[in-house]
Amino acid sequence: MIIWINGAFGSGKTQTAHELHRRIPHSYVFDPEQAGFYIRKNVPKEAAKADFQDYPMWRESTYSMLAYLADEVDGTILVPMTVVNPQYFQEIIGRLRMDGVTVHHFALCASKETLLQRLRTRGEGKRSWPAQQIDRCIEGLAHDCFRDHLETDQMTIEEVVEKIAAMVNIPLQPDRRGKLRKLLDRYGTQLRHIRFFG
Repeated sequence: MIIWINGAFGSGKTQTAHELHRRIPHSYVFDPEQAGFYIRKNVPKEAAKADFQDYPMWRESTYSMLAYLADEVDGTILVPMTVVNPQYFQEIIGRLRMDGVTVHHFALCASKETLLQRLRTRGEGKRSWPAQQIDRCIEGLAHDCFRDHLETDQMTIEEVVEKIAAMVNIPLQPDRRGKLRKLLDRYGTQLRHIRFFG
């Protein structure tokens, strides 16, 4: 099965995916953003697009990779990725579902104020690129195709993880880490996924 974790920047997608990975045996985190970075790096300026999701080959490669992994990987594939265009959603997730792949989709939703506060904790102010995308993301994710919506303003990452696991009926391994270990793991995930937007 594939669990796609959607949401605006600052919604907690990456942390949620990695916490699920820690607690679901035989799970794997797939990051479609890496293909976007590759495309962005290798397309000449005169053919460049502002958002790598606008490249048809990004959508095709994301679909193809996930279709391959769904066939070859015996486990749960976790995909933390913001997609707010219904057409792009259909080209990837809708197409996988038409192929018979089980894809559970969750949009982590929060107010603009909450998202800005979360971005500040990782050093990104209201003028940063992720902050500038919040309105677009909130508006896009309100579309019915992006259900299930999880309102996370008052939820911790642990609560989000437990909610998703319950909704897809996956048992979680007990989390026996202490508070310090959890904090270090959370910071480690954050540091490994710092993005520089330009």
